[in-house]
Amino acid sequence: MWLLVVSAPLLPAIFMVSRRYRVKVSALCHRALAWALRLLRGRVCVKSTHAFVFSRCTHGKADSVLQTYDLYADTHPSLCISPHMSGVLEEVVQRVRPPLVLELGMHCGYSSVRLLRLLPPAGRLFTVELDPLTAELGEEIILVSGFKHSQFQVLTSSSAEAIHTLPSLLTDLDEGSSEGFSLVLMDHDPQQYLPDLLSLEREELLRPSGCSVLLIHRKQRDLREILDHMRARPDCYCIKSERQGVTEIFCQKGSTGLDR
Repeated sequence: MWLLVVSAPLLPAIFMVSRRYRVKVSALCHRALAWALRLLRGRVCVKSTHAFVFSRCTHGKADSVLQTYDLYADTHPSLCISPHMSGVLEEVVQRVRPPLVLELGMHCGYSSVRLLRLLPPAGRLFTVELDPLTAELGEEIILVSGFKHSQFQVLTSSSAEAIHTLPSLLTDLDEGSSEGFSLVLMDHDPQQYLPDLLSLEREELLRPSGCSVLLIHRKQRDLREILDHMRARPDCYCIKSERQGVTEIFCQKGSTGLDR
């Protein structure tokens, strides 16, 4: 009885704590389930897309591979970026002419092929994919498109792990490439956009003279966190362009008065 009397005043606090953690656990479980479903759906999509493109494209021809991708996307659900997004991507690559590109989120290899076909002769692409099956099939499509391993490298890991290993990989490249990336494409988990951007800065992987970062998003709220960070540092960031599904930001270390 005395235990009930002593603990009675604590009941509201106990109830609030249990409710608070129940909400957190529920949110965590919901996120884990969503991730698992997204991974499963992504694997099914990648396998279907790979089979279609591999069997119908002209091997060794990047344009044929992309046209076959577009044909597939016309009649099937696909993780490939849309034709509109592809146009924005190509416009940025042609303007920036990057010698070194980082892609976070390889998916089916569609954007990888679009990037590679526009890089300068000595250009190189590092593309990151978390799922081993997706990475394997995407790499095969890149090779089918006619590109060689000397032009690209697939990193099968989380984006955070890949960024940590990139400095040692860049030391083996020529002097121009070792300055860092002048173009980064982020098309993975939007919740990782800001942490990965900060990691790229810490590892000094962004070219000091300036780096364009393309953010692919399905919902504008996906960019809320990273855009808030940018607004707090106007001396280092500016928004270059905002088009449907694609936001281009420009990062330049210690710069001032960036043009919008």
